[in-house]
Amino acid sequence: MTSPATPGAEPHRQRRIAESFGADAERYDRTRPRYPQALADAVLAGFTTPRVLDVGIGTGLSALPFRAAGADVTGLEVDDRMAELARAKGFPVDVGRFEDWDPSGRVFDAVIAGQTWHWVDPVAGPEQAARVLRPGGRIALFWNAADPEPTIAAAFADVYRSVETGLPFTPFAQATSGSLPDQFLAPAESGLARTGAFDEPERLQLERTATIDREAWLDQVPTFGGHGLIPPDRLAELLAGLGDVVDAHGGTFTMRYTTLATIAERI
Repeated sequence: MTSPATPGAEPHRQRRIAESFGADAERYDRTRPRYPQALADAVLAGFTTPRVLDVGIGTGLSALPFRAAGADVTGLEVDDRMAELARAKGFPVDVGRFEDWDPSGRVFDAVIAGQTWHWVDPVAGPEQAARVLRPGGRIALFWNAADPEPTIAAAFADVYRSVETGLPFTPFAQATSGSLPDQFLAPAESGLARTGAFDEPERLQLERTATIDREAWLDQVPTFGGHGLIPPDRLAELLAGLGDVVDAHGGTFTMRYTTLATIAERI
C-alpha cells in the first residue's frame, strides 16, 4: 500500500520511514502484493536480454517479473536487511542511496523502481537515471495502489484516526489509486522532464482484485510505510481495530489493486 502524505511532508525527506521497511523484511516479502507480469513485458518490449537496474529492489518483489521476462537484473537498496532477501533470490544487490551511488561504469537498458521512487530526491534521482541509462533505454517508475471496498476503506480510516500512530498521513482517507497520479506519477514525470534527457512519458494502468481475510490483512499492515515506527502498544491497538472492521464485514473483504506506471525513453 502507498499512503498519501500530508502537504509539505515530501516523502524523500522522510528518511526514518524510507529506511524502516527492513525492520521486518521477511514479513514484507511474505505479505506484500506482487507486480503483474504484463508490466515487465511492456517495459522490456523490443529488448533482448536487457540489463536492468532496480532502484530500491527491497526483497526482490519488483525484480521478479523482469527476470521472468528475460532481464539481467541488478538491485540497489538502502537497507541491507532487505537486500539480503533479494540476494537469496539470486539478485546481485549494491547497498546505498541511488543519488549517491557509483555505478562503476555500468550502463543499463532499463532503470525500474517499484514503490520506491517517491523516496528518491526529485532532482538528483532523475539526473542519476539519465547517467546510467544508455540512449534508447527506458525508465519505468511504478506503484501498487490498494483500494478496499469503500465502506471498508472508510472504517479503516476511522480506526487510524482513533489511534495515536504518529504517522504523517491517514491511510485509506481517500482512494489510493485516485491519488497516485497527482501524488507520485506527476512529480516523477516532472523530474524526468527537467533533465531534458527523456522523451514524453507514457502511462500504464493494470488492475486486479483479491479477496483478503483477517489474518492475511493483519499480517500485511505492519509492512506499510511508517508502521514499523509505531510504538508496539499502539500498533497492537491499531491492528485490533482493523481486525474488528474485517470481522464485522464477515471476515473477508475485496481489495482492488491498481498498478500505475510511467515509462519514458532515454533520448
